[in-house]
Amino acid sequence: MNAEPLPTESFPAEPARAEPVHAEPARAEPVRFDTKIAVLLREDLEPWQRLNVTAFLVSGIGASVPEVIGEPYEDADGTGYLPMFRQPVLVFQGTKETLTAAHARVLSRALPRALFTSDLFTTGNDRDNRAAVRAVPTAELDLVGLAVYGPRNAVDKVLKGARMHP
Repeated sequence: MNAEPLPTESFPAEPARAEPVHAEPARAEPVRFDTKIAVLLREDLEPWQRLNVTAFLVSGIGASVPEVIGEPYEDADGTGYLPMFRQPVLVFQGTKETLTAAHARVLSRALPRALFTSDLFTTGNDRDNRAAVRAVPTAELDLVGLAVYGPRNAVDKVLKGARMHP
C-alpha cells in the first residue's frame, strides 16, 4: 500500500538557522547595591603592603558578613570555583590622620569593620596578630588599613576626606 505524498503547502519549511545557535543573555538593568564594601589604606604603604593589607582586611568582612558573599562560580566545563563578594570592593587611600578620623567615625556608627595596624607587619600568624592589636588602646592604634561594610551613605561618611586609590 502506497501512501500518497502529503502536500508541501501544509508543512511550511523551517526558516534557515545560522549555526551554532548561542542565545545572548538579555541585557538587564545594572545592579545597584544599597551597601558598600570599602578599604581605606594609609597612603605611605609600600605596594606589597597595600596588597597584603587589602587581602587581610576584606577577609574579615567576608568572614563576618555572610550576605556579602555571592554564589560559587562554575566555568563552561563544570569546574567549580569558590564564591566571592557579590559586589565590588572600593579601595581608598588617605593620610594617617584621615585613617584615624575614619576609625573614629566607623566606631561611632557601629558598622562592621576590620583593621590592620603597623604592628601586624612584624607578626607571622593570627594568634600574634590578635595579641598585637589587643596590647594597644583604641586611641593609640597605629592604623595602616581599615575595611568597612554598611549602607552606602554611612560608609561614604566614614570615608570622608579619603580619595580613591589610583
